[in-house]
Amino acid sequence: MDTVLLSRIQFAFTVGYHYLFVPLSLGLALVVMLAERRYYKSGLEADKAASVFWTRLFTTTFAIGVATGITMEFAFGTNWANYSRFVGDIFGAPLAAEGLFAFFLESTFLGVLLFGRNRVSKRFYYLSSWMVFIGSHLSALWIIIANSWQQTPAGFKVVDGRAVLTNFWEAALNPSTLPRYTHVVVATWVAGGFVVAGIAAYYLLQKRHVAFARRAVAGGLALALVASLALPLIGHWSAIQVGQTQPAKMAAFEGIFKTESGAPMALIGWVDEQSQTVRGIKVPYLLSLLLTGRTSGQVTGLDQFAPADRPPLQLTFQSYHLMVLLGLYFIGLAGFGLYLLRRGRLESNRGFLKALVYSIPLPVLASQVGWMAAEVGRQPWIVYGQLRTVDAVSAVVPAGHVAATLAMFAALYTLLFVGWLRIALGIVRQGPPVSAGIEAEAGNAASSDKLGTAVQMAD
Repeated sequence: MDTVLLSRIQFAFTVGYHYLFVPLSLGLALVVMLAERRYYKSGLEADKAASVFWTRLFTTTFAIGVATGITMEFAFGTNWANYSRFVGDIFGAPLAAEGLFAFFLESTFLGVLLFGRNRVSKRFYYLSSWMVFIGSHLSALWIIIANSWQQTPAGFKVVDGRAVLTNFWEAALNPSTLPRYTHVVVATWVAGGFVVAGIAAYYLLQKRHVAFARRAVAGGLALALVASLALPLIGHWSAIQVGQTQPAKMAAFEGIFKTESGAPMALIGWVDEQSQTVRGIKVPYLLSLLLTGRTSGQVTGLDQFAPADRPPLQLTFQSYHLMVLLGLYFIGLAGFGLYLLRRGRLESNRGFLKALVYSIPLPVLASQVGWMAAEVGRQPWIVYGQLRTVDAVSAVVPAGHVAATLAMFAALYTLLFVGWLRIALGIVRQGPPVSAGIEAEAGNAASSDKLGTAVQMAD
């Protein structure tokens, strides 16, 4: 293997590993804030116990996410020196802002949540949960700004082979920032909802912490359903933007080889590059309708781009469609769960409860393949239309060094994952700190809850 391929594999591995924890962190940050909001309003010890439980789970996920995120920033200087030289004037600002304005906000107030329950006022403690939520989402915003600039660069000019910032707001609010940020964030809320619902389902199967689980499963399913229903609308917004600013990527998403009017949308299929067709199930005219608003609208195909400028087709197509299919699964699962809950049949349906438990990692998988589609679909560009990936690697780092560090990362990250999993599962097995008296209190409160308020009570 050459240095370019190994460097790409190493960065894909490190960023993919890091992103195992990001959806869980952002989703649980919302859950913690909602749980603390409920306790702030009710004053019930059961709600306090729920907040403590979700905060513990959030903290262990946040910690490993921070540790694995640092590695990627070092990689910019070691493996991707030419890239760093080209984008340093632009890329450095959002990364610095993420650390100064978001990470420190989040970590400072997380300290209050962990150690300040009996040291600050109830109002300030509740405010701290909001600050953790805002800080985590601000962190995601700055990272998305940096990544979106790579997708749709704006507000710059190239001077002596370097991208120089000319307009901060044009660069930050480039065409893909807002749709991509909204898509990413709402996807993490889906993850948070299914974590809550899946853990609650586990307790119902085990017949432990039943009152806590009944409230949590309602809130988790409601959060998951609302967020899952929002994603297709946000995805449509994002797809229109991609079709306008990155037509080669959109063509790869749908396997459109030739520019055509009335282009179909593939629901599922396999790209046959030799015959330049997609073999599978297609809906006629649907892609044109969604991208242009007209069934006769023209969709740009791969024939408008030189072969060297086309992204890898099979991986882009399959990862994109897997993301979409998982999104539809989430809508069906959460909707059916709320139906069972309303009919009073959820707790007796052990098959569905098991499906909720097994579905906990699926929103993370959907986020992974979504990012895979976005990043592989951007190839061969590391900065779209400006800098190719093959020209971005460090010229002085040999392939052997990259392979050695990749092996080290794989070993270390395996240990970290095992450690995180043991801690997280230990927290789940222990459950919320609920005594028999508090459990009865929670049960009484749960019996008076209405399903319509569940989305505000995602604890």
